[in-house]
This record gives sequence, C-alpha cells and structure tokens, in this order.
Amino acid sequence: MGLFFKIMIYTRLSVQQDINILMGTDRKPKVNKQSTSAPDELNIHSIETFGTHDGPGIRMVVFVQGCQFHCVYCANPDTIAIKGGSRINIEELVQRAIKQKPYFGKKGGVTVSGGEPLLQRASLIPLFKRLHEEGINTALDSNGRLLDDSTRELLAETDVLLLDVKHINDDWHHKLTTVSNQGTLKVAAYREATGKTMWLRYVLVPGWSDQEEYLHELGAHFRDYRSIEKIEIQPYHKLGVHKWEALGMPYKLEGVEPPSADQIAKTVGIFSQYFREVKVN
Repeated sequence: MGLFFKIMIYTRLSVQQDINILMGTDRKPKVNKQSTSAPDELNIHSIETFGTHDGPGIRMVVFVQGCQFHCVYCANPDTIAIKGGSRINIEELVQRAIKQKPYFGKKGGVTVSGGEPLLQRASLIPLFKRLHEEGINTALDSNGRLLDDSTRELLAETDVLLLDVKHINDDWHHKLTTVSNQGTLKVAAYREATGKTMWLRYVLVPGWSDQEEYLHELGAHFRDYRSIEKIEIQPYHKLGVHKWEALGMPYKLEGVEPPSADQIAKTVGIFSQYFREVKVN
C-alpha cells in the first residue's frame, strides 16, 4: 500500500523463555485474592442475551461487577467498584444459557466479561464446568492480571480466552490502567503453553495506544504464539463518557477523538505483519 516502516530491533523474551518463567523460575507475582462472590454464585452487573462482539458466534454475555484496572477509557466505569451489582446463582445462569442454546449455533455460547472475571474465578470454575456438561462453548474476556492455581483451572475450562492487552509498554500501560502489564503477559504465555485458543483485544486510543513503534513491538512480542487466532482492534469511542460524568468521576480523555479511518487502517497494516487475522471490532 506504499507504506514504509522503519526497521526496528526489539528485545523480548522468546515464547519458550516466557513459558519457562511460568514454570517457577521467576518470582511469583503478587496476586489479588479478593473475590466478590460465594463459590455458588456470581456478583454480576448485567447480562446481554444476544452478543455478537464478545467471542465466536452468538453469545450470552455475562458482565461481572468489580475490576482491579482503572482504564482511562472504560466504557462501563460503573462496573469497576467491587461493591454493587446483583448476586445470581450459578445454576440459574446455566439454565438461562440452556434456554438460549438453540440460538448459539455451532460456534456460539457463553462469554463472561466485566468488570474483571478473574476476581470471581472460584465461582467461574463450576459455572464453566456446568456449561460444558450442557455442551455450551465458554469464553472469558479478561485483562489477565491474576495467575494462580484457580486461574489455571478456570483457563482449562475456557474454550476461548479473549485477552485484553492494553499496551505493550509498561509505562504507558500504567498511564492507561494504573497497573503493570506483566500479569497480562504472563497469562498470555501460560495460555500459549497450554495450546488452547486465544484472541487478543487492543483498544486503539489516539495519542495513548497508537504509537507505531509500540504497535510493532506488540506484534513482535506475540509473533511466534501459535494459540492466537486473531487480534481484534477496538477503536476508542465516547459512548461511556456520560457514565463518568454521572458518577462524578474525572474523565482523563477529555478532548480525545476516536481514531480516524486512516489511523485504523494503519494499525491494521502493522498488525497484519504479525498476526494471522486482524479484525476491527
């Protein structure tokens, strides 16, 4: 397309080195063990009954309450607080999914999003096991902050992991979320080690996450991952700004406009050099 890119040298761990880290040769990350529900129930924000943007096919999407990230562009800031939400029994969710199963088709199923689902991983394990008993596909939309035995057990029951990579540069990741990206990268490496399906999701924010050098660095980091089927570009939008205002929370992206068609196309062009499939979601 007539685009020329600088030849850039990246220093990164190989996939095998990433995997070795997860086998106990590094210091274990501090894990937030806080849960917002009992093992037989979930604390949820809402349920979408006909989702088409959160995993393969048509899906029932369960949005849980509570998140340890504070993303500056969060479209649902009302899901961040641990307190709030509504408690729902695991079996009730399963029965709802069974009623919707005829609409799922061959690819659809149930996606748990948030908020951050890993904060309630103890409850999600039995939920996903029950869904599998009913022949229902499971997907987890997560920031990957927590990796412990419960997370590993949950990922074993997860058919598709939708991993939200906010930024490959740790300093910029802090600016976007207030926390490090190391947990996310370790969960990605662990998922790769298991060989189970993973999609990456990347929110494109002009001036915050659209830097060409870091887009290349992200691609180079994941270039050799065989478990990644695709990366989804999610263009920044302003649909959630009114929620920040209603909650009395300052919105740090005031004045930032959604990416243009040219900016999106440029990002697609970069990611296409590294990933099998690039989708704008």
